[in-house]
Amino acid sequence: MELAALLVGALIVNNFVLAQFLGLCPFFGTTRRIDTALAMGLATTFVLCLAASLSHIVYHAILLPLELEYLKIIAFIVIVGGAVQLTEMYIKATSRTLYQLLGIYLPLITTNCAVLGVALLSVSQALTFLETFVFAVGAALGFTLVMVLFSAMREQLESADLPNAMTGTPVTLVSAGILALAFLGFQGLA
Repeated sequence: MELAALLVGALIVNNFVLAQFLGLCPFFGTTRRIDTALAMGLATTFVLCLAASLSHIVYHAILLPLELEYLKIIAFIVIVGGAVQLTEMYIKATSRTLYQLLGIYLPLITTNCAVLGVALLSVSQALTFLETFVFAVGAALGFTLVMVLFSAMREQLESADLPNAMTGTPVTLVSAGILALAFLGFQGLA
C-alpha cells in the first residue's frame, strides 16, 4: 500500500510540474502538439527512471561508503547527462523524424530540474531502491500526463475564438493555471 501511495502521490497529488513547478521548460516548449508532447514525455520518462535508479545506486554504493555525500549533486548531474545522451543517441538512430521533432528540447532534458529533483528527493527522503523506482515512475508518468493534457488544451485553444489580448502567451498561462487548479483537487488523496 505504501508503494501505491508513493506512486499516486508523485503521479497526481504532488505532480512535479503543477504542484512543485519543476520541468516547466518542456511543459511550455513542447506542448503545441500532442504527438510532440507525448514523445517528449516518454523520452523524459525513460531518462527520469534511469537517472533516479542510477543515482540511488551511486549514492548508496559509492558516495555513502566513501563519505562523499556532498558530491551528490555533481554525481547526479553527470548521471542525468549520461542518461540523456544515451536516449538522444537511441532516438536519433531509431527515429530521425522524432529526433527532429524534439529538436533542442531533447538535450534540454539534461537541465530539466524534474529529473534532478526526483533523484535528490528520493535520496533526501531515504527511499529504498524499489521506492525510488516507483517514485520515479510516478513522477515521470505524471509529467507525461500533464504534457499530453496541456497539449490537448493548447490544440483546442488554437481553433477557439479568443480576444486578441488573450492569444498566445496569456491564454497559455491561464490554461496552465486552470490545469494546476484541477490537479489541486487531488490534494485530499495525500
